[in-house]
Amino acid sequence: MGLKRCFFLLSVFCLVTALLLTLGVYLLCGRIAERYPQGGIAIDSDGTVTELAGPDREQMQILELLDGVRLLSAVLLPAGGLGFAGILFYRLKLKVPIEILKMGTGRIRNHDLDFSMPEASADELGQICSAFEMMRKELLETNRKLWQQAEERKRLNAAFAHDLRNPVTVLKGSVKLMKGGRADEHTLERMERYVLRVEQYVEAMSSIQRLEQIQVRLCDTDGSALLEELQETAHLLAPGLDLILPVPDLGIVRIDHGIFLTVAENLIGNAARFACRKLEVRLTLTGHMLCLMVADDGPGFPPELVKNGPKPFGKIEENAEHFGMGLYSSNLLCLKHGGKLCLDNRPEGGGAAAAFFKTIKS
Repeated sequence: MGLKRCFFLLSVFCLVTALLLTLGVYLLCGRIAERYPQGGIAIDSDGTVTELAGPDREQMQILELLDGVRLLSAVLLPAGGLGFAGILFYRLKLKVPIEILKMGTGRIRNHDLDFSMPEASADELGQICSAFEMMRKELLETNRKLWQQAEERKRLNAAFAHDLRNPVTVLKGSVKLMKGGRADEHTLERMERYVLRVEQYVEAMSSIQRLEQIQVRLCDTDGSALLEELQETAHLLAPGLDLILPVPDLGIVRIDHGIFLTVAENLIGNAARFACRKLEVRLTLTGHMLCLMVADDGPGFPPELVKNGPKPFGKIEENAEHFGMGLYSSNLLCLKHGGKLCLDNRPEGGGAAAAFFKTIKS
């Protein structure tokens, strides 16, 4: 029941009750007054006029008091009924929602979002409490994402500083050799190689920063077109491998086409580097999750990578050209798309990477 209707009904009920009480008081005072002599004259049937006894002084005071009670009841009882209606309205409709809102604002003011606001009612104030609860959840989710981004940034900076330490140490040693006049062509080649390595690290860091700034833009995409693009990408990145690519009927899905293709290229390219003879790519839609699974028959993922997930500059193998950023960036993109990236090793051998994207099937 809405607030206006509730207040109107309570006011009418209390006012009617007050008027009935006023009528009862009026009738009761009238009956009491009838017990006392009223004075005046009485005319008999034969025309005889008899003067009736009037009230004495004490009885007159009682009658005046009864008149005062009638007058006061006619004023105070309706006013009291309206006041009582306001009190009832506050206790029934306003008190609990106001206390809930005060509690919520107080905890948010103290930077505490780890609570929930109970449902107060189905009226306007209850809707405000529900909207406040939704706002609290959004704030909590935003703070959690900001905290995760800050922690991820710390890990990224720590990994970058750790992996950059070796090239810098080598370059410092090479500079000392050059200052001492002991540098040769091999020293210059080593410096050039490690300078290129530093450039690659910086480019990897820049690419991650660009990924963090990407905004998800959903659009309707034909599932058959996605499968064709996956097949074309697999043939380009893994031309010498046997490709297994089932073709299910996915219909029209709503995803960010660019993010999907970037993740697909990273996963297929990573699997192609480690596959021996076979590459398997599967695209399935379950509920609101689009799953891209890429598997190979290679050595599989390291147990630490499967357990902890991809880390920045976490190499699967010692290779100067690869810094393990493909899986890490794919995980970032999946998280932006409302999904995740899962890594596992298959019982028959080889690694499998499953990228999940939150989507809507049209």
